Amino acid sequence: MTDTILLAAILIPCLVIAIVFHEVAHGWAALALGDPTAKEKRRLSLNPIRHVDPIGTLLVPGALALFGGPIFGWAKPVPVRKNRLDNPRFGMMAVAAAGPATNFMLALIGAVVAGLVFGLGWSTLEPGSLAFNALVYFILINIFLGLFNLLPIPPFDGSHIVGGLLPPRMARQWQRLQAAGMMFIVVLIAASWAFPESGLVENVVFPPVLWLQERYLMVADFVAQAVS
Repeated sequence: MTDTILLAAILIPCLVIAIVFHEVAHGWAALALGDPTAKEKRRLSLNPIRHVDPIGTLLVPGALALFGGPIFGWAKPVPVRKNRLDNPRFGMMAVAAAGPATNFMLALIGAVVAGLVFGLGWSTLEPGSLAFNALVYFILINIFLGLFNLLPIPPFDGSHIVGGLLPPRMARQWQRLQAAGMMFIVVLIAASWAFPESGLVENVVFPPVLWLQERYLMVADFVAQAVS
């Protein structure tokens, strides 16, 4: 139990940082493209309190960590008004892409920091240490959040990107699938728990996440060798 609580203590702060930066990136992208709604609602702050959803940011990931499920969560969505964007169609695609792009950038920063401290020989970051595990999980969570949000399933960011690429009539129909898309994700997660032998999460989600994590760890290794 102590190990599980310690794991949750590492994962949840990493997840909060990843989610907050993800949401703020949406707001800044919208502001740059003509929509100041997020700024008006004071949602461009990195203060987690402005973004935390008690259920999606704390309760759900905490419970998943305790019960050994895949760790994910969500924050209160940053408000974006499509009609205030300079170019609504392109703007929504760019705003949607800003969130996952920020997570991939955070993962890269984590990899560079890991490489620097490993190369400089900081003993507190030896494999197996708390700090080492926190960095690895920080990279992993940002990769997972970035890829997960790129799924072309409403209401995730990937669905907005796909919607921007579709003709207007098809895009409107695509928009109506948002509720069904969220239900699909809930059913998928429930099925992975009910039938763990099916390997739904392990075989579908983990391979691209682990492949990309290996690329980031290669960056960390390169940086470590460069500074050692």
